[in-house]
Amino acid sequence: MDLVTPVLIGIALAMDCLAVSLAIGTSTKANLLKTALIIAFCFGSFQAGMTLVGWAAGTGLTVLIAGFDHWVAFILLAVIGAKMIHEGLETGEEEEKISTLAFVPVMVLSFATSIDALAVGVSFAVLHMDVLIPALIIGIVAFIFSCAGVLSGMQLKSVLGKRVEIAGGLILIVIGLNILLSHMIAG
Repeated sequence: MDLVTPVLIGIALAMDCLAVSLAIGTSTKANLLKTALIIAFCFGSFQAGMTLVGWAAGTGLTVLIAGFDHWVAFILLAVIGAKMIHEGLETGEEEEKISTLAFVPVMVLSFATSIDALAVGVSFAVLHMDVLIPALIIGIVAFIFSCAGVLSGMQLKSVLGKRVEIAGGLILIVIGLNILLSHMIAG
């Protein structure tokens, strides 16, 4: 796998992290850098970790779905992308703001923002792809986006809002289509 694909997947997956980080950044008054680094570390670690967990779980499935693995990868990425687009188009309350950096809320948000990475990890397994470098890249991208989100929360949230989720969803769907078309043309 080239390095561009994991970076693009990382960007798409990091959109949830960015959106939540923006919300955290809007409510953080003191120790902004410390908060940004803690949130970024947790979100990045969970993104990378869940990609690895998904890959480990998915390796057992590869024997069963070898003939249509590209369809499984496409469907997983398309569903995740559509979910992100749907969430980006929803009107209503934004994510609840976190006023303090309590352990449990940070862990819950880290898990919640990384569930999509689990499905991406399964996709990597289904496609017989190496996972370590892509998972590391996904984690680093999530770290960068999360840190930037917290640090620029006040300014960016009013400009970007939920559009970041829509962009992330579109990127995942395009990557899924690329996988599907590549396998159909090659096969």
